[in-house]
Amino acid sequence: MVTGFTAQGYKIGDQRFEQGLLISPEQVLDWSGSSLDQMNLGEILSRLNLSPVPEFLLLGSGASMQQPPAAFRREVEAAGMGLEVMDSRAAARTWGVLRAEERWIVGAFLPIA
Repeated sequence: MVTGFTAQGYKIGDQRFEQGLLISPEQVLDWSGSSLDQMNLGEILSRLNLSPVPEFLLLGSGASMQQPPAAFRREVEAAGMGLEVMDSRAAARTWGVLRAEERWIVGAFLPIA
């Protein structure tokens, strides 16, 4: 669970993540994803190495809600997943709610600032 925020990133327990964050039900990783235009689903899924394929990707788009490129959206659909996009703070809060429901999802949260 995301337990707090830093100036640019996230806190999970006592651990700080000052860049972006990749999160699954099994792990949490620093992520240097810098912009929506450079999103790479293959990188996200290979770094998280999750089986079975997640139900959907919860995408935190940074300080404000912005949609990723259409090509990325098509890539997510082709992988058999859904895509939910919101600003990164809202995505981090939503993560906790969805995991409390035991949803099998992954999150990719861009830095907040």
